[in-house]
Amino acid sequence: MPMDHPAPTDTTAHSPAAPTHWLRNPALPPWSLAVPVLALGLLAAAWGRPLGLGLGAVLTAALFAAVMAAIHHAEVVAHRVGEPFGTLVLAVAVTIIEVALIVSLMLAGGESANSLARDTVFAAIMIASNGIVGLCLVLGGLRHGVLAYRVEGTSPALAALGAMAGLSLVLPSFTQTTPGPTYSGSQLAFAGVASLALYGVFVFVQTVRHRDYFLPVGGQGGGPTDEDHHAEPPSNAVAWTSLGLLMLSLVGVVGLAKALAPALEAGVDAAGLPHAVAGVVIALIVLLPETGAALRAAKGNRMQSSLNLALGSGLASIGLTIPVVAGLSPWFPFAIVLGLPPMQIVLLTLTLITATLTLGSGRATVMQGAVHLVLFAAFVFLTVVP
Repeated sequence: MPMDHPAPTDTTAHSPAAPTHWLRNPALPPWSLAVPVLALGLLAAAWGRPLGLGLGAVLTAALFAAVMAAIHHAEVVAHRVGEPFGTLVLAVAVTIIEVALIVSLMLAGGESANSLARDTVFAAIMIASNGIVGLCLVLGGLRHGVLAYRVEGTSPALAALGAMAGLSLVLPSFTQTTPGPTYSGSQLAFAGVASLALYGVFVFVQTVRHRDYFLPVGGQGGGPTDEDHHAEPPSNAVAWTSLGLLMLSLVGVVGLAKALAPALEAGVDAAGLPHAVAGVVIALIVLLPETGAALRAAKGNRMQSSLNLALGSGLASIGLTIPVVAGLSPWFPFAIVLGLPPMQIVLLTLTLITATLTLGSGRATVMQGAVHLVLFAAFVFLTVVP
């Protein structure tokens, strides 16, 4: 684990004058230690059992508690390793577990789940690029006025996101080798390798070659203002403990989301809503830890960290999901549907164009956030009323 700052001394940690805020105190709060274990215990106890009203309410409460624990431990890890490693840890961890969930549901769901990877990746892009970005810009803009970030960091992320989304979600609807919105085996392999290669290059640029492009903007008018950012970093032992608890929390979040999915789908069917609504709700739940961490960064005027999380989530979702699905495709007894319908292609195009315009100047206000939130509202509305 990279070490950007020296560990705090015991004198500071135990001094009577030391701040009691959790980032300045190397001791982790008891609730942050108990919640991940409790969530996994409840998940194991409820696995395979029908969910009544009482059990469903308990699992829902455990789900949101696990989300809060994941946000807490992600912040501890991020503060220890510094940017942009902290945001990368959370984005990749969430996506890896999400990919495992997608694959398990596809294997269990049969041909009815042939478009699950497409729907989940598209929902993740729309939630991250419009929902999370919009909320962060509005919250940060209302609190700080003009928000500053680095175009050198947002531009390559948007370029990679557009290329990967086009190759994985748009082109399958126009190829001629196979009928319908599907790729042939060789085409799917190419899309998987291309997505993984682009994501790998992006991570290299973000963490090694041009790491400074993804650091929060400093100086007057754009620097971080929250006390957490300037607090003494936690020790290595606390950071490693939080990393392990972060993984447990994310397993609990995704597992509880999967356990609650049948009840959610039944409710969606009973309400006469399209089946895709359940997928969007599950994606929203899975992305809650990243959303919470991004909003916290925006509140502290660290808009670059918020954008690293939001755009990084979309990139990780494509860059990891598509290669895994492509690699496992010979074991699926059905063709994998990747191509988006025309309406979703239009929404994706609007999102990429808008993001390029709103994030292309290095400064943003509430106005840009409102535009992204309107596009997110359109995505949710048209999912319910296609």
